[in-house]
Amino acid sequence: MVLDIDNTLVTYDDPKPTETAMAFLNMLKEQGISIAFLSNNGPERVTEFNRELGFPFLYKGHKPLTGKLKRLMATMNATPETTLMIGDQIFTDICCGNFGGTHTLLVRPIKDKLTPFFRFKRLLEKPILNRFKRRHPDRCFLT
Repeated sequence: MVLDIDNTLVTYDDPKPTETAMAFLNMLKEQGISIAFLSNNGPERVTEFNRELGFPFLYKGHKPLTGKLKRLMATMNATPETTLMIGDQIFTDICCGNFGGTHTLLVRPIKDKLTPFFRFKRLLEKPILNRFKRRHPDRCFLT
C-alpha cells in the first residue's frame, strides 16, 4: 500500500502522525500489509512524519509521474497488480496510481487548503467525481 500523507492521513498542520493515523497504520501492519509513503512534499516534511514509523518513503514524488511510485514498488517487491495507491487528489495521487497500473482509492481530504490553487483543483475534480458517482454508484463512498 502506497499512501499520500497530507490530507490523506493527516492535515498539513500535523508534523507527525496523529493517534488516528497511527491506529490505522498499526492495523494495516498487523494485517501484514506493507506500507510506504509517496509525497510531493519536501524531505523535511516527509522525513519528520515517518521518523518514528520507519516505513519506506520518497519525497518530491512528482505525482502524477510514476517514476518514484515504481521505485517504491520495487523496494517493497510489489507489482502494480498487488499495490493500492491511496490519496486525496485526483490529478496527483489517483492519476499516479492509474498511470502506474495500481489499484487506487480516493479519500475525502481531511482539511482542504483554501488557497486559490487548491480551490481551482477541487473545482476541476468535481465533474470527474460526479461522473464517476453516476457510472459506478456501487464503488463510490464519497458523498
